[in-house]
Amino acid sequence: MTVSYRQPGVVLTDRRFTVPLDHDVPSGETIELYAREVVAGDRAGQELPWLLYLQGGPGFGANRFVGKPSWLGRALKEYRVLLLDQRGTGSSTPANRQTLPLRGGPAEQADYLARFRADSIVRDCEAIRPQVTGGAPWTVLGQSFGGFCTVAYLSTAPEGLDTAVITGGLPSLDAHADDVYRAAYPRIERKVAAHYARYPQDVERARRIAEHLLEREVVLPNGYRLTVEAFQSLGLMLGSGDGSHRLHHLLEDAFVPTPAGPALSDAFQEQAQGLLSYAGHPLYALIHEPIYGQDARPTAWSAERVRAEFPRFDAAKALAGDGPLLFTGESVHPWMFDCDPALRPLRETAELLAARTDWTPLYDPARLAANEVPAVAAVYHDDMYVDTAHSLRTARAIRGLRTWVTDEFEHDGIRAGGPRVLDRLLAMARDEV
Repeated sequence: MTVSYRQPGVVLTDRRFTVPLDHDVPSGETIELYAREVVAGDRAGQELPWLLYLQGGPGFGANRFVGKPSWLGRALKEYRVLLLDQRGTGSSTPANRQTLPLRGGPAEQADYLARFRADSIVRDCEAIRPQVTGGAPWTVLGQSFGGFCTVAYLSTAPEGLDTAVITGGLPSLDAHADDVYRAAYPRIERKVAAHYARYPQDVERARRIAEHLLEREVVLPNGYRLTVEAFQSLGLMLGSGDGSHRLHHLLEDAFVPTPAGPALSDAFQEQAQGLLSYAGHPLYALIHEPIYGQDARPTAWSAERVRAEFPRFDAAKALAGDGPLLFTGESVHPWMFDCDPALRPLRETAELLAARTDWTPLYDPARLAANEVPAVAAVYHDDMYVDTAHSLRTARAIRGLRTWVTDEFEHDGIRAGGPRVLDRLLAMARDEV
């Protein structure tokens, strides 16, 4: 049963689909996918081509728009749009600390979650496409991890694609997670340096907060243990267009005077727990490193191991000297499963995923080299989340793919530059520019 309703300028339809948990066993267990169909109100009765949007992540449901802001408004000029909640996210069959025990113990949970990577997401898309388009290929817009899925789509089911549009999401075709994070830490350090150059007063503010956390235990109102490593991970914000400004505003009034001395303010703690909690997107923590698994090597908490190769990120060492505290970001660490109450029950499951050695390849270089689908990608110069050099190497490996390399936007350019970004990419795909 589908339900349609209106928002300003658009008609929305809730759609639900049943797909196999394991597409290699089509008669086995099933899960549900949710997607929101969006069409411009004045075109609701028209036959239109379809655009499928794949959200970044992993672990995030599709955007919940009101009306037609940002890139959606541009897409609705010519497409009927499907905003898919990828398996385990949003309103699709959930995968979190509350639901995963239904699978059994940690081993069963890890086996279940191993089917939540790009390869399964692409097969989900192909399973629902005939029901949505009547079998016609569709345009796919993949943001960040959604771009990873789009490259997997080009590798395994290009017949389902009319056009592939990727924003900030060209993955390395063969890099191990260790390679990804060895490239990531220097980028993150550059973003931190740029932040401190813009807001030099934040050097002392960050050091003071870190010293406070090293001296005492702080538990946020939701039960999150705010360690100095957790505080450093707020650097995740620095990869978005307005992230440096938001981090600055968070730091500027962190302390209040109390009878027991300076303490982190309730306002700071409230904001910090919202930024740090994985309650709304636990799959990001659970399968963030497995999305890079493609061979018999375990990911083995790659970001944590590789961080040791960059001692400047060690908070205690930074505070022992007079250097700035370095923030981190775009990485998942085992301590998160101790600090975050939404992740604590899943620690053993995460350990089993980190130790897994049966990952299968996600991309087919030979098929990509023979690609015939019009494909375009926005590559953001010095993107904090996805390495630019890795992206450009992949771009050269996909036949016919055209890139727009820009430093006008950060990783969230499709949000910040919305209509202009999508308009340019579609024009490039049609060879109009």
